[in-house]
Amino acid sequence: MEDIKKEKKETSVTDIKPGMMIKIYQKIKEPDAKGNMKERIQIFEGMVISRHGGNTPGATFTVSRKAADNIGVEKIYPLYSPTISKIEIVKKFKVRRAKLNFLKDHSKKLKEVK
Repeated sequence: MEDIKKEKKETSVTDIKPGMMIKIYQKIKEPDAKGNMKERIQIFEGMVISRHGGNTPGATFTVSRKAADNIGVEKIYPLYSPTISKIEIVKKFKVRRAKLNFLKDHSKKLKEVK
């Protein structure tokens, strides 16, 4: 149980690299039935396939996940977005590329780093 807690650690935005399986906790504001704005947290889990812009204010990273019926979902997040409340590392995989676009077809397997 302690190993799972150690493995799922909160990370700073500069630690995100391609080949990491991460969970992104994003704040979303939406109106309720009465029209009042309500805030909730939505979790998106997936593999980081690329990162653009280094550590500049306009830097982004792309997260991909496999959805139902073999249709992939990709999201591009700004690195320093105020809507991202937390980023958790779930797993790390060994990669030899900076851009993992070959993972989009979801047939490739990667080795996990312990």
